[in-house]
Amino acid sequence: MPRSNFSRVMFLLAAAGLVGGCHYMPTNGPTSSDLLAGQQDPESLPYAMVKITPQVENVLASFAPQLAGGIQGPPPKDIRFGIGDVVSVTIFEAAAGGLFIPAEAGVRPGNYITLPNQNVDTDGNISVPYAGAIRAKNRTPTEVQRSIVDALKNRAIEPQAVVALIEQRTSLISVLGEVNTPNRFPANAAGERVLDAITRAGGPKGQGFDTWVMLERDGKRTTVPFGQLVYEPKSNIYAHPGDTIYVYREPQTFVAFGASGAQGQFNFEAWRISLAEAVAKAGGLNDAAADPASVFVYRGELPEVAARLGIDVGKYSGPIIPVVYNINFRDPAGYFLATRFQLRNKDVLYASNAASVEDAKVMQHIRLVTATVNDPIVAAYNATLLRNSIKFAVPAQTALQ
Repeated sequence: MPRSNFSRVMFLLAAAGLVGGCHYMPTNGPTSSDLLAGQQDPESLPYAMVKITPQVENVLASFAPQLAGGIQGPPPKDIRFGIGDVVSVTIFEAAAGGLFIPAEAGVRPGNYITLPNQNVDTDGNISVPYAGAIRAKNRTPTEVQRSIVDALKNRAIEPQAVVALIEQRTSLISVLGEVNTPNRFPANAAGERVLDAITRAGGPKGQGFDTWVMLERDGKRTTVPFGQLVYEPKSNIYAHPGDTIYVYREPQTFVAFGASGAQGQFNFEAWRISLAEAVAKAGGLNDAAADPASVFVYRGELPEVAARLGIDVGKYSGPIIPVVYNINFRDPAGYFLATRFQLRNKDVLYASNAASVEDAKVMQHIRLVTATVNDPIVAAYNATLLRNSIKFAVPAQTALQ
């Protein structure tokens, strides 16, 4: 077979084999067609594909973490006494000669007696002479004053009572973790918000962009970034007596793969970043390889979020629904959407190669295969030509001699 025909046959065979097996070519991840077409392997982990639109962004924004999530955020009610609180009781009588003011004291308005300070006992009571045990636990000073007056009104002369909290030992707020002065301090009767409580503990140790705040109340717990309390006042809810506020540092990160300018793990270095900022932080898209219409964000979503996005959650098992978000940077509006789409901690950012890049890989591989086969043939052909030239050259030289 002539060399040219043989090479042509080998080229066609290599092309046919590679076109049929182009998915086995080296690549940095799935192609855009693989992702957009969904899964082909029934044994693989199922996922949902969602295109980023203004409606999708609105749904995700409505599920953004809030410190009040699951925890009611109204101002606390009046401070109430608890077991161990130190209480002061002052009793007034309108005239002398009553239970507490001796007769020789004369008639003068404002006659009073102050009882020794006492703790609320383990039964939740305080003791008042001639009134007996007065319930104080879970009651306000006004409610305790009213009970004292009711118990004395038939024996004392127009009694009045003033009850004051001397030492607060139960209505406390604890602030722990990455603050300058971790402390447990009495709740402010005027009401204070979570940031106020953190300020009383000396404020966070770091700059705040990688700081998180966890609030625990009545067995419920919720966590938000510290920056959210600063920039979104609705998240800065009131602290209540008995709250535990834990401040800790945990850098938020995302991972970039594929045809981005750089691959690896990147820190947010802010309390939140948008998809546009994340792409820029990863070096942008590789102009020679990336398909701008095939930029994806891998994330696990809660079932209620997935349902609002129009995903049939019944097809998925487990508490987390795998979702792949797609944004099209070929569309100029995609850049505006990317500035609104917020990345979350541990998201995976993937930019797929353009189809032309994959085609170029196939052609390069075909060239490599055909060159590998053709090079020995060319070498043998050149050797034959050399031998023939020597063979014809030797007789000619002999004839001249």
